[in-house]
Amino acid sequence: MTVTLSSRTERLKQGKALRRKTPREAHADLKGPLSRDAIAILAESDPDRVPELVPERYARMSLNPFAFLRGAAAVMATDLAAQPMAGIPVQAGGDSHLMNFGAFVTPEDNILFDVNDYDETLPGVDFTVDLKRLAASVAVAALDSDASKKQARSLAAATVKAYRSHMIGLAKLSPLEIWYSRIDLEQEIARIGNGGLRRKLADVIAKARGEGLSKDDNFPHLVNGDNPRIIDKPPTIFHLDPEADARHKLGVELVFAAYRKSLNPDRLRLLDHFTMKDFAFKAVGVGSVGTFCYIGLFMTGDNEPLFLQIKQAQNSVLERLGGKLEYKGHQGRRVVQGQQMMQAASDIFLGFTQDEDTGRQFYVRTLKNRRLGGVGEISEGEAFSDYAQLCGRTLARAHARSGDPAAIAGYMGRSETLDEAIASFGMAYADQTILDHAALVKAKSLAEKGKTSAIKKPKAA
Repeated sequence: MTVTLSSRTERLKQGKALRRKTPREAHADLKGPLSRDAIAILAESDPDRVPELVPERYARMSLNPFAFLRGAAAVMATDLAAQPMAGIPVQAGGDSHLMNFGAFVTPEDNILFDVNDYDETLPGVDFTVDLKRLAASVAVAALDSDASKKQARSLAAATVKAYRSHMIGLAKLSPLEIWYSRIDLEQEIARIGNGGLRRKLADVIAKARGEGLSKDDNFPHLVNGDNPRIIDKPPTIFHLDPEADARHKLGVELVFAAYRKSLNPDRLRLLDHFTMKDFAFKAVGVGSVGTFCYIGLFMTGDNEPLFLQIKQAQNSVLERLGGKLEYKGHQGRRVVQGQQMMQAASDIFLGFTQDEDTGRQFYVRTLKNRRLGGVGEISEGEAFSDYAQLCGRTLARAHARSGDPAAIAGYMGRSETLDEAIASFGMAYADQTILDHAALVKAKSLAEKGKTSAIKKPKAA
C-alpha cells in the first residue's frame, strides 16, 4: 500500500493550525480539580510494593518538594489529564524530571547524554505532557535551591526554549538524520557557559573512560573468592530472606530463561560468556522504592563481572491521561520498546521477562553506572540553567524520533509564547507540589505518632 506523506512545509502549517484549537497561551494555567488527595493517589500502589520498603519510599519523598515531585509521577499524571493538549502525539518518557536524564557510555565508547528512565513510557501521548513535567521539575528544584520565584520562572522558560529551539533545528532534518542524532556530551561542553559545570562534565567523561566499576557508588560491592557475592548494604541492597513470604520471592532460573527468549541471537551469544553467581534486591530511585527490583551478578571464567538489573514494570501512570492510552500488553516489553524508540543508543542487554508464579512483569538492562551527578551538585546559578537547557534539548531529540518534529515546531513557533506559558504552568505546579509535600510530611508525622494508619511506620529493611 502506498502512503502519501505530507511535505515538511505542509506539516509545519498543520502544527501551526492546531493553535486555533488549543492556543499556546492556554498552557499557562493549572486547570482541573486540585482538591484530589495526592497522598491517597500515592498510596494506591503501596499494596504492590515490598511492605518493609514502603516507609522508605515516603521517607525519601518527604525530604523536600523536589524529592516529592520525583516520586509523584502518578499524582502529576492525574493532574495533567485535566490540562490542554496540543494534539501532537509522541512516545512519551512519562517521568521527564531533571534527575531522569544522565550520561552513559555507548558500546562505541561515545559519551552521550540522554533520557535514562523509561518506567512510565507510553506511545501516543501529547508532547506537552513530558515538557510540562520537565518545566515543573525545573521550577521546583530551583525554588528548593533558594532561587527567587522570578529566577525559577526564568529557568523554566529557558528550558522550554531550549526544547523549542532544538526541535526547530531537528524539523529541518531528514527522518534518518533525526534518528541518528545524538547529544554528545563532549560536544555539549563547548556550549556550556559555566566553568564549574564544564569541569564537572569533563570529570564525568574521564571517569567513564578511565575507572572501573569498583569506583562507582551506584554499583554494589563484591565479596571476591571462589564464590563471588554481592555485599549487603541495607536498606538499598540486601539478599532476600529465603524464609520470607512467597509473594516476595522470585523464580530466578525461570525468570532468566524467559529473559533470554527476548534477546536477539547476537546479544544472547554475548550473554553466554557469563554465568550467574548471585542475586540480590536493590531499592532504587524515589518513586520506584519498594517495587520489585533485583540485581544479578554474572561472571566470566576470568572473574570479569556483569551486573544486570531486573526491574518490575507496572502499568504506566500515563494511562491516567485517559483516551486510548491503556496498554494491554507485556509491561516489560512496553518499557523496552519505549526506550528503543526514544534513546539514541539502547542498552545491548535490554530485554523483558516475567515471574509466572507471582504474575509480575520485568524489564532487564545493564545496571547503570555512569550517571551525571545530582541536582544538588549543579544547582547554583548558571550551572543549573545550563543543565536544565541540556535536558530540554535532550527531550526534544527523544520526542523527534517518534513524533513529527515539523508539526511540533509549527505549533510552538519562533516566538517565546509557549516558553512563557509552560513556565507559568511550571510555577503554578511548583506551588501545588509544595502543598502536596507539606501534606505528606504531616501525614507521615501523624503516622509516626500512631494517630493514623495512612502511612505505615518505618520498619528495618
